[in-house]
Amino acid sequence: MDGTERHTEERTDRMRKIIHVDMDAFFASVEIRDDPRLRGKPVIVGGMPGTRGVVCTCSYEARKYGVHSAMSATRARKLCPQGIFLRPRFEAYAEVSRKIREIFHDYTDLVEPLSLDEAYLDVTKNKKGIPYASRIAREIRERIRRETGGLTASAGVSFNMFLAKTASDCRKPDGLTVILPEYAERFLDALPIGKFYGIGPATEKQFRAIGVRTGADLRRLPREFLHERFGKAGDFYYGIVRGIDPREVTPVWERKSLGVEETFESDETDLVKLYEVLLQQARETSKALERKNLAGRCVTLKLKFQDFRTVTRSRTGEEYLHEADRIADEARKLLLESDAGKIPVRLIGITVSHFPEQDRKKTLRGPEGWWQPDLFGDPEAEKNF
Repeated sequence: MDGTERHTEERTDRMRKIIHVDMDAFFASVEIRDDPRLRGKPVIVGGMPGTRGVVCTCSYEARKYGVHSAMSATRARKLCPQGIFLRPRFEAYAEVSRKIREIFHDYTDLVEPLSLDEAYLDVTKNKKGIPYASRIAREIRERIRRETGGLTASAGVSFNMFLAKTASDCRKPDGLTVILPEYAERFLDALPIGKFYGIGPATEKQFRAIGVRTGADLRRLPREFLHERFGKAGDFYYGIVRGIDPREVTPVWERKSLGVEETFESDETDLVKLYEVLLQQARETSKALERKNLAGRCVTLKLKFQDFRTVTRSRTGEEYLHEADRIADEARKLLLESDAGKIPVRLIGITVSHFPEQDRKKTLRGPEGWWQPDLFGDPEAEKNF
């Protein structure tokens, strides 16, 4: 690719209009909406203290104490003794998520959900003919609040997915941040290295060891050095610090498997009890398959043992199945072939996969410079985006 082609490609990329919408403390917010007595209190949704459960999410009141998602519930209790712990109600969250996605699709069919509570939207060409992505983001946030009983969402708007997602984190909760093309370089230079997409704690530590603390530091490193040090990921880092993210919003989300798993409060060795759990999981999986009008040819058993070793065993047949008894029967055979009963089990789970759509595809074919409403004092800037 010569210089002219590269310049044209980057210019075209900067003409895209991408929104990232992220619900604020989603599970906890739904619980507070449904029980107003919880408002203003540290609500923690997930496992219960004293078990191996973890925090799914928590209210902002709980976050002030250092509680965060993926933390053990027991640790969360120590940090926030007055926390109100609630078990998740996934059906309630899924129902709200469906309403939110209906709102998204009023504006564009280019919607890529990442989870129940966040999604990317490409509104470069939108159904309502609105020229400003920031206006669409405002409308979506207002409609979410109005149509879900007061739930709030934060949104980021920019010309690529990385910047849109980063922007949505800038003013949480209930915020809107727009990163215009002309401010992207300033924004990225000021961004802490750990905030860059694809840079986790381990990689952040490596960068800090060589003196890289911000995007400005990262920008100074030659592509060759980054590639030698980090491989292909180095090429990616070289691009994103320059505002280059070629990923496209992909509206077709293909479910590869469906199932459930459970972590025991104490390790289990009784095969009869393990099978009873599998039978219940098979019933739950069957109901989920029926709701989504799915059936699969492959049943997979997942086991995590006392020593934290995780193994999976699968059986793939010729017929598609969704019935609980058939799923449970396949899982039982896999269970008897495993070390369960000999080695204590911490976790057990079932998934069903190889759906008809997947099989058909295999037959056919054989990853301070941002604009905010109150920054720079220039509402006219919105007209450019």
